[in-house]
Amino acid sequence: MKNNKHLEHEFSERINTSQGIIHKVCRMYCDDEEHRKDLFQDILIQLWRAYPSFRGDAKFSTWMYRVALNVAIQDLRKTKKKRQLFFQTNQFKDTSVEKPSGIEDEKIKQLHLAITHLNKIEKAIIMLHLDEKSNEEIADIVGITQNYVRVKMNRIKVKLSKQIKKN
Repeated sequence: MKNNKHLEHEFSERINTSQGIIHKVCRMYCDDEEHRKDLFQDILIQLWRAYPSFRGDAKFSTWMYRVALNVAIQDLRKTKKKRQLFFQTNQFKDTSVEKPSGIEDEKIKQLHLAITHLNKIEKAIIMLHLDEKSNEEIADIVGITQNYVRVKMNRIKVKLSKQIKKN
């Protein structure tokens, strides 16, 4: 059994390393900054509460995605109102990739706008896919089979394509 100080230190290090996951989930499910901050805190609290039971059967990032998505989906159910996704490419802090310009920037905006029309599970799946998670990881995080991930991805791609053509 780990002592509380060790557990806090270990948890803090893991969160500091992987907090981008929480930010992605918050951006995906919240339309305003204040709500994102609240959801971020709710996710952190739930991660901390659940951390002592983290056994390491899955990667920490997989477990973290699962908890974060569950909290975000519960938050949606609680408020019972549909939220619009608000993406701004300048909110992404990934400095390893140059920001797209011109046509590429417009395509990204169209994709983000199209994603707002997906349901909560589809948003989770596409977010994980865009985050380059394997079908196996997506299935584990979302709680569906790998085959169903493939089916859902095909349907999501068709939906996104239709939505982009509308815009």
